Amino acid sequence: MLNDKVALITGGSRGIGRAITLEMARQGAAVAIIYSDGVDAAEETARSAGECGNLAVAFKCDVSDFAAVKAAVGAVLERFGTIDILVNNAGVTADGLILTMNEAAFDKVIDINLKGAFNMTRHVTPVFVKKHSGRIINISSIAGLVGNPGQVNYAASKAGVIGLTKSVAKELASRNICCNAIAPGFIETGMIDGIESPLLDMIPLGRVGLPEEVASLAAFLASDEAAYITGEVIRIDGGLAI
Repeated sequence: MLNDKVALITGGSRGIGRAITLEMARQGAAVAIIYSDGVDAAEETARSAGECGNLAVAFKCDVSDFAAVKAAVGAVLERFGTIDILVNNAGVTADGLILTMNEAAFDKVIDINLKGAFNMTRHVTPVFVKKHSGRIINISSIAGLVGNPGQVNYAASKAGVIGLTKSVAKELASRNICCNAIAPGFIETGMIDGIESPLLDMIPLGRVGLPEEVASLAAFLASDEAAYITGEVIRIDGGLAI
């Protein structure tokens, strides 16, 4: 359980992020939801999380903006008093083959998916170091482990998140701060709308995953039960990357 913990979740209003927000709230955490657009979805998620009995507040922030992230973390600390758990979930896609991909599409995905994780980790880390405790959970992807045609930008960003995770884990372990990554496969969110049946046939378990299944893993990694796990990349993909 996550009683008396404060979790900051980026991209926390939709898809996997929303599921993580609600699961951590259900397990007793207060939740700070970071979103970049879609205020109605963010506020609805905050209301739903708040029904669990703890504080839940949505904060608008572009995670790719270093200064904006610093201000958002400050706002969260002012409202909640502390932060115990950071979930770097914010992510976008801008798919295309390397033959035709333009610079803007590459930069956008790297800036949000990878630099955004750096920005948040950089500004939350001093809080964790001062407390001598903390959990950082980065949402990567199996694309970061095995690549994916048409997603050189996305795969590169998610591979970068894995490198970030391992380095941060080594740097902060002496301060009792654990940093791990989750690498989902095909999860039932808007990002996989239109998935073709041949791809499903490649998944040994024969189905896509659910956001709630990823959320359960994230909540476990945030808990005291996972205190001796750090620097790991845990696949949740139905066996797709075996």
